[in-house]
Amino acid sequence: MSVGSAILVTGGAGYIGSHVVLALLDAGLPVVVLDDLSTGSTAAIPQGVPLVRGSTGDVALVRAALRRYRVEAVVHLAASLVVPDSMRDPTRYWRNNVANTLALAEACVAEGVSRLVFSSTAAVYGIPDRLPVDETAPCRPINPYGASKLAAEQLLQDTAAAHGLAVVALRYFNVAGADPAGRAGQRTLGATHLIKVACEAALGQRQVVAVYGEDYDTPDGTGVRDYIHVTDLARAHVEALRHLAMGGAGAVLNCGYGHGHSVRAVLRAVEQAAGVVLPVLAASRRPGDPPAIVAAAGRIRALLAWRPAFDDLDRIVADALAWERRMLAATGGMQRTLSA
Repeated sequence: MSVGSAILVTGGAGYIGSHVVLALLDAGLPVVVLDDLSTGSTAAIPQGVPLVRGSTGDVALVRAALRRYRVEAVVHLAASLVVPDSMRDPTRYWRNNVANTLALAEACVAEGVSRLVFSSTAAVYGIPDRLPVDETAPCRPINPYGASKLAAEQLLQDTAAAHGLAVVALRYFNVAGADPAGRAGQRTLGATHLIKVACEAALGQRQVVAVYGEDYDTPDGTGVRDYIHVTDLARAHVEALRHLAMGGAGAVLNCGYGHGHSVRAVLRAVEQAAGVVLPVLAASRRPGDPPAIVAAAGRIRALLAWRPAFDDLDRIVADALAWERRMLAATGGMQRTLSA
């Protein structure tokens, strides 16, 4: 990084974005957040971090921010990301995840930004032929969310080839947990992340935890996912930026631990951590959900100086539960109760 320059984090007021901002600050790197606050919160942005409020699709706004803060690199997390929502409203996902990414790429090229880390997803793989799935596996997304992210990856690769924008695409598996120091966590109302939903139910904030599908071809019939602690994921962005700053080539990297946990196993972990029996409701499979998805996680360790520090389901659950308790205490125990 040059003196007086900064890293722009789009979506930095959101769940993952706020943890990435903290990881960058912890690494001594200056940060600027760009967020339209449609799902993010100003409370998630650390004091002293500038906020540019607006959309990544606003090229004039983005270019002005890149110039004003002398941005050298961008971490692009702003996106729509709920699979069932993408099935109901695919055009919104293509607009936000693809059209707005194109606008951001155009702004970066115009302003001479040479490095970008992109928030992608394991949903690009669809239903893999074999597990764990590595980065060379065919990409056959089964929902508009995954399809839109794959298209965004491609347009960034094309931009990189034509204009020298070095890009690392991080394909997230299931992100969960909260900052171990309690500085950040999942704030989104009505979030669909299983561990957050289960923790909220354990604290009486949800009436029920729905289990979507109990007849998958998995050991206990419920979906299997590779859960990664959000703080480990955030640190991967820092290492990806360092890789690019040192002249490293662009890459596509899975962000997971390489082993999965079923929905039932997650619920048992939350019950054990909270000392309660969760109210569970069996529900039908959701369209767009694969039976199982687990990362082959060797490439990220080989390419980046990244080693996970929180590869433990019980630790992920404990940090998530501590965050929910902190949020509940901050409101005097008056948070809402959701139906599912």
